[in-house]
Amino acid sequence: MKNTMVSFGWPLLCILCCSQLAVAQYKITGTVKNSKGEAITGASITLPATGGGTTADVSGAFALETGAHGKQQLSVSAIGYRSFKQTILLADTTLVLAIVLPSDPRALQEVVVNAGTFEASDKAKGAALTPIDAVTVAGSYADITQALRSLPGAQQIGEQEGLFVRGGTSDETKQFIDGTLLKYPNYPSVPGITQYARVNPFLFKGILFSSGGYSALYGSAMSSALILESVDLPEKTSASFSIFPANLGAGWQHLARNNRSSYGVNLSYSNQALYNKIIPQQPDYFSGPRYLDGTANFRLKTGRRGMLKFYTNWSSSDVGTKNPDIDSLALRAAWQVKGQNIYNNLSYRSYLADNWKIEAGAAYTYNQNEENTSLQTTAGQRVVLPTVPYAGKNRATGTQTHFAQARLVLTHFFPAGPVLRWGAEHFYTREKSVSNDSAKGFTDQLTAVFAEADIYLTRRLAAKAGVRMEYAALLRQAVTAPRISLAYRLPHGGQFNLAYGIFYQQPAAEWLYKPELPAFSAATHYILNYTQRFSNRFFRVEAYYKQYANLVKTTPALSNNGNGYAQGIELFWRDKKSIRDLDYWVTYTYLDTKRDFADYPYSLRPAFAAPHTATVAVKKFFRAISTNVNVSYALAAGRPYYDIRYDAPGHTYVADEGTTKGYSVVNLHVAYLTSFFKHWKRKDFSGIALGVNNLLGTEQVFGYRYSVNGQNKVPVTLPATRSFFVGVFISLGIDRTDDFLNNNL
Repeated sequence: MKNTMVSFGWPLLCILCCSQLAVAQYKITGTVKNSKGEAITGASITLPATGGGTTADVSGAFALETGAHGKQQLSVSAIGYRSFKQTILLADTTLVLAIVLPSDPRALQEVVVNAGTFEASDKAKGAALTPIDAVTVAGSYADITQALRSLPGAQQIGEQEGLFVRGGTSDETKQFIDGTLLKYPNYPSVPGITQYARVNPFLFKGILFSSGGYSALYGSAMSSALILESVDLPEKTSASFSIFPANLGAGWQHLARNNRSSYGVNLSYSNQALYNKIIPQQPDYFSGPRYLDGTANFRLKTGRRGMLKFYTNWSSSDVGTKNPDIDSLALRAAWQVKGQNIYNNLSYRSYLADNWKIEAGAAYTYNQNEENTSLQTTAGQRVVLPTVPYAGKNRATGTQTHFAQARLVLTHFFPAGPVLRWGAEHFYTREKSVSNDSAKGFTDQLTAVFAEADIYLTRRLAAKAGVRMEYAALLRQAVTAPRISLAYRLPHGGQFNLAYGIFYQQPAAEWLYKPELPAFSAATHYILNYTQRFSNRFFRVEAYYKQYANLVKTTPALSNNGNGYAQGIELFWRDKKSIRDLDYWVTYTYLDTKRDFADYPYSLRPAFAAPHTATVAVKKFFRAISTNVNVSYALAAGRPYYDIRYDAPGHTYVADEGTTKGYSVVNLHVAYLTSFFKHWKRKDFSGIALGVNNLLGTEQVFGYRYSVNGQNKVPVTLPATRSFFVGVFISLGIDRTDDFLNNNL
């Protein structure tokens, strides 16, 4: 199944990679200084139309190469100074500039509170990663959540989709697009096999991955928030095509002549049946895997600084598998899921006056899953046995969910620098489920109000303080969550950050069907971190403690009597400077966690938590052969596994337990970049991509499944030891050379 999702990731990834075949032709050099003639180290110099940029060195000098030509808008910015913009003409000579930035009266904003946060944004000063960085990690399949597993705090989970952060379940991490919740980011779950994202990762210009202590503007996530900001308008009108053996993709983006509106469509189809015949899989697929995905978008500039954006995504999937029945080697267990999902997002932002900003958003999601399980003979004939353990293995379940959200945020910028944001949002959920002849459902409404302020106490000391209040109609419960962060900036780019906050989350939907409704669960975060940036290198060390309360327990009865903790330390180092065209980062995560929740008989280290995790990601572009090589290596200590059973009084106990072998995987992706139609008026950017995941063929064991009598123990492993892909891609219209070749951090 892992190879299945190549269809959605690699065509998109390759379209970006192909831009590297064009070598920069024009050079912009110069200096950036303040009004006193002092160099402004780290000033950001960009060409917004191309996305390319660089930073000034310790003497204020900079050099920027680009393939763009003609009139271009140059933008220069630095913390503590007013932004500078100038129209320049790129001809056949080097352009030399002497730029002077005036001081910004709101210079206290040079301290940016960022405890617990990794920001990937083209516009962010000093971002740890860019969006392209995040999704071109080898082994990520261009899936944002897969890519973020290469960052500290995230676990290496190979049998389930989603992000497992700092001892939390995947359900404790939520994704938000332009402020609204993306309720179903992945295709329907398949037992033991990761399913990937529905949403195109290149839709976004900014990615904010918070592993703790995130803003009061967001809620319903006890561990982590992935906050995504979509692009406004495309750079140019463009088209893209991709042909991989089992995957086809095509897209079109049109930018109006006045550069004030755009629209676009994309279509992807994947059928892995042929691939699975060539590369044997376990389980056997009797249906699909098939995935069909279509998207459309419309964007419109309103007034001088307003933007209206609409995005819709429609997808369907069909996956059917067969495995030997765990309770009888003579029988087979068949499982099939068919899913349909429609997601719509409408957002608007504008400035009401110079010091006021309004952001509004609305989202609607319809999701439908149909699951069928059956017991079969080896010849495929259905078998119905009324006795334990076979009773209940023939089952049909259907679930329909309507989810809607409306949100409004107002921001006021005070003259001296402080910023105040406040707003409200409302969530509506209606879900119905039918299992065989039994039907059930619930309707839930949650209302939240929030306020948050950025306060600059001194030139080097800043605070972000906020509070969020939520009321859940179904639970008939209100909660209040205070949050505060402090940041102290040291000379030469170092900064200390402290954060504290309480984060509430409703129980999962499966518990909202119950008459004895549980209450909100909660997690309290304490975070201390230190960051250092210098010369296109970035270092971060962070320690944290997280206390869980009111976790949902299912035994001996449904309750909120669960609790737990997670604590650890994380390291991150990135270097884009030392070797030309080489970018690499190294991470290490130590995690100590235990929790008493679900059917655990007592406090245990969760089955999804490894105490030690390390990752290395390396990207190298070889200009002489126009080839990009990405390699990633992930290593994790073994995870615990348990066989939890019920005794006669209905309590649970651990009948068997152990630790899996360590996790180790190397992924390799290579893209050769060329042009198939060099004599066309609009030269294409095309190429050939290939790759292999788990290059060394390491056996991965993620846990075990047990038979009802406990005598049969089956490991949960990868569907195939290795997965492969190869294909051709073509892009017409946009050259993103600078996206890959700039040396900005």
